[in-house]
Amino acid sequence: MSAPLTPQPGADRWGERLTRRLGLWSAVAVLVGSTIGSGIFRTPASVAQRVDDVPLFLLAWVLGAAVVLCGALTYSELAAAFPRSGGVYVFLRESFGPLPAFLFTWAELWIIRPGAFGAIGITASAYTLRTLGYDPATEVLGSIRAEQLLGAGYIALVGGVNYMGIHRGAILQNLSTAFKVGALALLVVLGFALGTPAVTPEGGMLAQRAVVGVSPFLLAMVAILWAYDGWADLAFVGGEVKDPQRNLPRALLIGTGTIVVLYLAANLVYLYLIPIQTLKHAELVAADVARLVIGPAGVVVVSAAIAVSTFGTLNGSMMTAPRIFFAAAEDGLIPRAIARVDPRTHAPTAAVLLMTVME
Repeated sequence: MSAPLTPQPGADRWGERLTRRLGLWSAVAVLVGSTIGSGIFRTPASVAQRVDDVPLFLLAWVLGAAVVLCGALTYSELAAAFPRSGGVYVFLRESFGPLPAFLFTWAELWIIRPGAFGAIGITASAYTLRTLGYDPATEVLGSIRAEQLLGAGYIALVGGVNYMGIHRGAILQNLSTAFKVGALALLVVLGFALGTPAVTPEGGMLAQRAVVGVSPFLLAMVAILWAYDGWADLAFVGGEVKDPQRNLPRALLIGTGTIVVLYLAANLVYLYLIPIQTLKHAELVAADVARLVIGPAGVVVVSAAIAVSTFGTLNGSMMTAPRIFFAAAEDGLIPRAIARVDPRTHAPTAAVLLMTVME
């Protein structure tokens, strides 16, 4: 049975049991922090391998931005109508009934979230170790690599922070998001201000043309949409956003707009400093740009930026994912014990613990 959305006396008007503690800018930080990970630092190379025509390369990123903005507009309507914990779970339940909502929850619990947390945790730990001068592949406990051990530690850390309440997770998210946005914006500004434009046989940046087939272009779009992925996670904490019918749509539009501007600006500065034929082989293009602008130290700076960026994404995922299972447990689709709310911190502690252990 679907949980009623009618307000109960003395309770949240939408029937939410969790406390609404997130303001507008914390909600924006959740969205931006959950989206900007390592994608914009690495994905442009894989896109250039498939689309080595500069105008089409830029068009692909613009099309990705258009898809994201359309999604944000759609979610703005849904989140304002159903400002509840669980986000997409709630939208599916209200639209199609409990079975699709249950299947979504089951996929998130056993496949999507464990895989995502593992990948993000490994990336954050690997770049942390590289920044500190250690080999991430070093075996430390039997066959366990250093990056795996530190990645597990990072997951436990963000799990512990969010176990103590969403306000603690929001502080960590605000700080990491401010750092990653500042680092990416600074890279763009310094690149245009101090960098030397790339010299190519064709002439200017837009003169670098090539024949691109439909299939490579569509494959490049998959990578681009992956880089943009994460903006929808804000809906999962819709039950904890203050004045949700006002703040959720605004946060979705401000957050996605910020990501689009940063991504397009980053790709422009990459192409401004590096020919697209070189970009194809630049696995970590942001490091190459930083090296051109500030010297060898730029590689270390970018590695540190990716480490902080992906750690922030990990924390954002820990803030949002447990709310899916909390909402499903409230509806009785999974054990109701997972819907436990700590009376002191007002956090869905059982769901946070479940998510931490599952990773």
